[in-house]
Amino acid sequence: MPFGYASPEQIMRDKADYARKGIARGRSVVVLQYVDGILFVAPNPSRALHKISEIYDRIGFAAVGRYNEFEELRLGGIRYADINGYTYDRSDVTGRGLANLYASNLGRIFTESIKSLEVEVVVAEVGDTPDGDAIYRLTFDGSVFDEHGFAAMGGQADAVAGRLKERYRESMSLAEALEVALAALTEPGGERPPVAQLEVAVLDRNREHRKFLRLTGARLEHLLAQTTTPTTTPSPPAESASEPTTPPTTPPAPPTGPPTGPEGDVDDGSGPL
Repeated sequence: MPFGYASPEQIMRDKADYARKGIARGRSVVVLQYVDGILFVAPNPSRALHKISEIYDRIGFAAVGRYNEFEELRLGGIRYADINGYTYDRSDVTGRGLANLYASNLGRIFTESIKSLEVEVVVAEVGDTPDGDAIYRLTFDGSVFDEHGFAAMGGQADAVAGRLKERYRESMSLAEALEVALAALTEPGGERPPVAQLEVAVLDRNREHRKFLRLTGARLEHLLAQTTTPTTTPSPPAESASEPTTPPTTPPAPPTGPPTGPEGDVDDGSGPL
C-alpha cells in the first residue's frame, strides 16, 4: 500500500466535516413563505456584505458560509439568468433551473477539488399563487432539498428549524412571518438582534415586474412594531381598605358627634368575631 493512501470514503468524509464546521460558524438564515410571497431574514452586522440578494425577476438568493465563495455563486447565477432570459424568454428563467446549475457546480467542486466550498444556499422563486412558490436548499456537496413552507441553514440550523416548525403556519401576514422568523433565530432566553443588524427582504408577488424588495429603515421598524406584543397585562386597582366588601351588619353607633375615622367597617368592638 503506498504511503499516504486514504480511501475515497475517508476523503469525502473529511471534506464534508470540514465544510460543515465552516458553515456552522456562520449565523443562521431563515426563509419562509407568507401570504403574499417569500420572506428572507438573516442577522447580519455588515451593511456592505449581503447574505440575501436578488437573482432575477421572481428569484431570490440567500447563503451562509464564506462570503467570497457564495458571492461567486451568486454572480454566476445572475449571468446564467441574464443570458437565458435574453436568449429565450424571461419566463424561461426558473428557480429550479438555477438550483440545478448550482447543484452541478457544487457537486463537481466537492468531488474534484481538494477543498469543498464552505457554503449553503437557498434559491427561492415566488409564483402567482402560494402554490407556485418554491424554496430549494442546496448543501456544499450539491444535494438539493425541495423545502415546503420554510428553510433554515447555517449556525444552529437544526435548532432554528425546530423552532420554525413549532411556530410556522400557512397564510401568515408579513408581520406575523417576521415575528416567527425572529423567534426562531433567537435562542431561548436570549435577546433579539437590533434592527441595525437585521437583513430582511421579500419576494412580493403583488409587485410589478421585479418582485424582490429589501426592507430597511422606517419600513422595517414599522413591521417590527406590529410584531411587538405586550408582555404584561394591567392589574385591576387594589381595593381600598376603607371600602366595605360586604354590606355592613353592625348596628349604627350612638350619635357621638361627627365621625373622625374613614367610612366603612370599623372595628368598634361591637361586631361579631
